This record gives sequence, structure tokens and C-alpha cells, in this order.
Amino acid sequence: MKQTTLCYIDDGERYLMLHRVKKQNDASHGKWIGVGGKCEADESPDECMLREVKEETGLSVTQWRYRGIVTFISDTWPNEYMHLFTATAWNGEPDMSIDDEGTLAWIAKRDLPVADGVGDPTIALWEGDKLFLRLLLDEQQPFFSMKLVYVHDELTQATLYGAQNI
Repeated sequence: MKQTTLCYIDDGERYLMLHRVKKQNDASHGKWIGVGGKCEADESPDECMLREVKEETGLSVTQWRYRGIVTFISDTWPNEYMHLFTATAWNGEPDMSIDDEGTLAWIAKRDLPVADGVGDPTIALWEGDKLFLRLLLDEQQPFFSMKLVYVHDELTQATLYGAQNI
């Protein structure tokens, strides 16, 4: 199974996120996601996250937390283990034009549409991302394991810790 990382750069009130709009054949086209990508051979999730953040934003992360792992199962896209991180300290300023996959922007946490009737509905997120973002927004949330199953683009199953349907 493919291994990927996703990092949400956190300045306290906002996350630095990527609006995936530059590639047409992109599973996440039009969606807002964290910064990350595929792990290279012999690369740990931490090393991958640090490299991907540097490549996509120009930032050198100096303080981060490994927050959880998400198992993605899809009938359309390759299955993957996605390692989730938040970063709260870094060197440099984000280069908002560096990424060839989309456009970077700071998104206020309060604007994320992670619950019904809350947030900005124009910020398009995967349904599964809404679930794990709720957990990331809770700083007291311990490390978690989540499984998301998609049929085409529809979330059909979501479990937390292997059993609890969420």
C-alpha cells in the first residue's frame, strides 16, 4: 500500500492549506487539503513530511506532532496509509506560489466546514477530511487511527480505532 503524509501548518488560528486546482487528473481537484505527498524509498513519515513541506511551501518545520494515521480504501484510486501531522513552528515565510499542484492559502480554523452548519461551505473538503480535521482541531486528542472507505468520490464507511462507526 502507498504511504503518504499530510501536514497542517498551524499558526494558532489558521492552517496553511493547498487548494488543488492546477492538475486536471487529480483525485483532489478543487479540494482544500494539507501539504504533503508520497513517501520515497527508505523515508520515514517524519522525513517525508519535512521534505514535502519544504518542497511545497519553502518552510523548514522545526516543531511538529504526529497526530494520526488514516487508512484510505478506494475503488477508484490506489489504497494508502496517510500519516497526519500538525506543525506549530518553522523557519521562513511560506512561498505562496511555489507549488505546481495548487494554490496555498491560510484558512481560518473557524471557517473549516467540519460540522453541519458550521464553517464556510465554499471551502471544499473531502468528507473524510472533515472527520479527521475535527480530531486535529482538538489539541487534546491523542494519536488516532481512522479508516475511510470511498466508492468513487462518496465516503461509504468511516471507522475510528477499528470499530467505532463515525
